[in-house]
Amino acid sequence: MLNVGLTGGIACGKSTVANMLVRHGACLLDMDKITHELQEPEKPAWKEIVDSFGTEILNADNRINREKLGRIVFGDNAKLKVLNKIVHPYVLREWHKRVKEIREKNVHAVVLSDVPLMFEEKLQYLFDLTLLVLISPEEQIQRLMARSGLTQEEAQKRLNSQMPIGEKIKLADIVIDNRGTFPATEEIVGNVWRELLKREETKRDNP
Repeated sequence: MLNVGLTGGIACGKSTVANMLVRHGACLLDMDKITHELQEPEKPAWKEIVDSFGTEILNADNRINREKLGRIVFGDNAKLKVLNKIVHPYVLREWHKRVKEIREKNVHAVVLSDVPLMFEEKLQYLFDLTLLVLISPEEQIQRLMARSGLTQEEAQKRLNSQMPIGEKIKLADIVIDNRGTFPATEEIVGNVWRELLKREETKRDNP
């Protein structure tokens, strides 16, 4: 089994690349989705977040309003660290469980984990290799504003909360340039998939 970490800057098209790799045959674990599941009302992570940030972050149905919480933590690095310290242990435990389940079903699987803050949280040690999806910071801001209805200042704050893309490039094993057309990205991803299959085979032959 090959364990691959996928990351990128916010609004970089990481989900699009992940879906392309799934179509080729990768097994996807989405850390954001796992996080959402663990933050459902009355789950342990939910309780700790509400204790730390107050009931004003909740919707009428007691679900966490991610936009409200985002406005609190993305403007305050100390509060963002508090949130990450609460959430990450729960997410990693669930992630390890799901990787094990995939391995039990298919020992030769290519497991792709979408981890937005992989380098920020120094989680690359979990993976055999890492992929980074790249677009320009200017395009990230425009996509964030269009996607989430943020002001330019709010979008910039979210971008600033992450490691600069230049530093991420130095840490990644493979960079996927998503600044071109959709077909161009598809071609790049196809080449990356063939490389992943080769690496899985090599790992299988040299355990």
